[in-house]
Amino acid sequence: MRISLFREVPDDSDLRVQWNVLALQTARPQVFYTYEWARAVQTAYWQSLRPLVLLAHDEDQQLVGLAALATSLSGHVSFLCATTSDYCTFLVRPEYADEFTAQVFDTLLQNGHLDITLTNFPEDSPAFAALSRAASSSGFHFFDREAYLCAQVKLSSMELNQAGKLALPRQKMVRRSLRAMAEAGPVVVEHQTAWEEVQPALSTFFRAHVARFLYVGRFSNLIRPERRQFLSGLAILLSGTGWLCLTRMNAGPRTISWNYGFKFENSWFWYQPTFVNDLEKYSPGFVLLSGLVGDAAQDPAIDFVDLGLGAEGYKESFANATRRTMCVTLHRSRLRHWKEVARHGIATAITASPKAEKVVRSAITRTKTVVARFQHQGAAATLAWALSRSRRRIAHAEEVFFYEGRADCLPPSVEHSLCLIDYDLLAEVAIKHFDDEATLQYVLRAAARLRSSSAEGFALMDATGEVLHLAWV
Repeated sequence: MRISLFREVPDDSDLRVQWNVLALQTARPQVFYTYEWARAVQTAYWQSLRPLVLLAHDEDQQLVGLAALATSLSGHVSFLCATTSDYCTFLVRPEYADEFTAQVFDTLLQNGHLDITLTNFPEDSPAFAALSRAASSSGFHFFDREAYLCAQVKLSSMELNQAGKLALPRQKMVRRSLRAMAEAGPVVVEHQTAWEEVQPALSTFFRAHVARFLYVGRFSNLIRPERRQFLSGLAILLSGTGWLCLTRMNAGPRTISWNYGFKFENSWFWYQPTFVNDLEKYSPGFVLLSGLVGDAAQDPAIDFVDLGLGAEGYKESFANATRRTMCVTLHRSRLRHWKEVARHGIATAITASPKAEKVVRSAITRTKTVVARFQHQGAAATLAWALSRSRRRIAHAEEVFFYEGRADCLPPSVEHSLCLIDYDLLAEVAIKHFDDEATLQYVLRAAARLRSSSAEGFALMDATGEVLHLAWV
């Protein structure tokens, strides 16, 4: 077996075919293992990741092993697709698993890579069993722990009702929700696979996903341009293979829930779903998943609906199987290895107490804020800021004057307009100012204020729709 190292995912049609053949030959094929997925990641995240692709060929020049890795700007090694894939593994024929894994570690060592983190590694992957053996022979200290327990719907194990149909959960609630949502027009679930159909829907989906996260006091990963670029680029690549599936539920002309997902081999993947905030009481996400599972059961090629990462409660209503993934760290330094073990032990103990976890997370957030301010503004400005905050906490007062003017004295403006603040508008602000921490924190406070209904917000817009200023009454 001969192993080769590449600093990029080669743009090679022959490699693409062999790569995907190897992906399809795994015991549990996943769209995350494909050549198209790796290319989309490389294109979108080129500023923060440096691909490190290791290919192994046998004497007949057939691809028998593949490890799609990457180095961060700090030199740490991880899976190339670690931040985008629900499952990551080494693609290797079983008879080559031990030899290939050992050669991967030896090659990394020869190139000076001493610290490796492999996340979302399926525990049932043939390559996972070879990891600890290969790590030991290469002088790495091996530590693994559970990353996620991924919920799945095994269609053949689902019970049937008296009518001979799938006994899907909470169907009375689903029917009530469908009737309520149908007031705006017929509720229809559609599955789109062609780029020409998907492209016009992506911008609305991105904004709705960000708005949904703001509603619950969090930031969606879609505020970042590289994540949106990744999903758009991936949609182009996968639509050509038939593996992309954007599912939308429409009430009349309006889309009220989405799932950016995939149909690959025998699985239908619930990857990145969202729904509109104003219909939350009707559970449009749950209703969409119910429809998707029902449609999957009608497709003879589908055996599983994979609900992916995350322990959201609604998944438990459908799940009748699970798949465990692991996080593996490998260090040449014994000290770093034991630091990793200790850090995991402390984190496990803290998360056992919700109050302790909240305190620690708050302290970490404040520390990161201070460090970021120090890095950008220097020690003197950071100290002045800290003293100012301390002074305000001890004794602080503000005097505000309000002046009332006559509206007829103001000239009409064709360049500016006022509109009410809603979650979609806040989502646009978050997307535009994704790298401005002060603005993002303001957006979170505004979203909380909007949800509490204690105030009414207005946005000043220019003629192009750009948000210039936000104010509340």
